[in-house]
Amino acid sequence: MKIKNILPIFLFLITFPFYGQNENMDEKREKIKAYKVSFLTTELDLTSAESEKFWPIYNAYDDKQFELRLQKMKAYTKKLTDEALKNMSEKEAASLVYQIETTDEELFLLRKKFTSSLKKILPAKKIIILRKSEDDFNRKLLHQYRDKAGKN
Repeated sequence: MKIKNILPIFLFLITFPFYGQNENMDEKREKIKAYKVSFLTTELDLTSAESEKFWPIYNAYDDKQFELRLQKMKAYTKKLTDEALKNMSEKEAASLVYQIETTDEELFLLRKKFTSSLKKILPAKKIIILRKSEDDFNRKLLHQYRDKAGKN
């Protein structure tokens, strides 16, 4: 998996707790999820039959992916502070690299299973549009966060 695909999501997860200062995390996540559903609905232009089959699969995938990232990445970010990195032994660093690789592999296998499920209900072109739309959404969300942070 390429770093350019992981970086926006990783940055989002790292900065996500800062959003929690004004509202709790669940409320923010629900707002973002609703915004994402609206965005993807517009981009994918699903038929009603496609939509009926797509959303349960997508929501299950999205929830599992979020939980996996939240669970694993939270542990990593604690270890990635400047102070922790300075004091980290080579053995601890190797262990962390292994944990990151394992998480990347789990996310890849989850995505692969998700794509396999989508192939049964959507044409290949819409699967590609979905992938692009997810990247566009993540970029848009990151830009909004940067704009909001820049105004404060």
